[in-house]
Amino acid sequence: MTPTRRIDLAKTLRSGRHKALIALLIERREAAGMTQTQLADRLGQYQSFVARLESGQRRVDVVEFLELAEVLGFDAGKALGVVRKIP
Repeated sequence: MTPTRRIDLAKTLRSGRHKALIALLIERREAAGMTQTQLADRLGQYQSFVARLESGQRRVDVVEFLELAEVLGFDAGKALGVVRKIP
């Protein structure tokens, strides 16, 4: 069994994984040809919601991530596998 490492959840914002997740979301939104406003409309949110996600000012919860994956057309599990590899 490998030793478990301590994770300070208070510091996940702007961590390497958080930055990788944001980059992935921006890349997927742009690949879908959507603006922040268009994505926000599809999510039933304001543009500022997407802007706060993409600027790293706010975390993405699991349910939001699944909805983003659905709207943007990517596999949430595969995406998390990529982000998980980031230290």
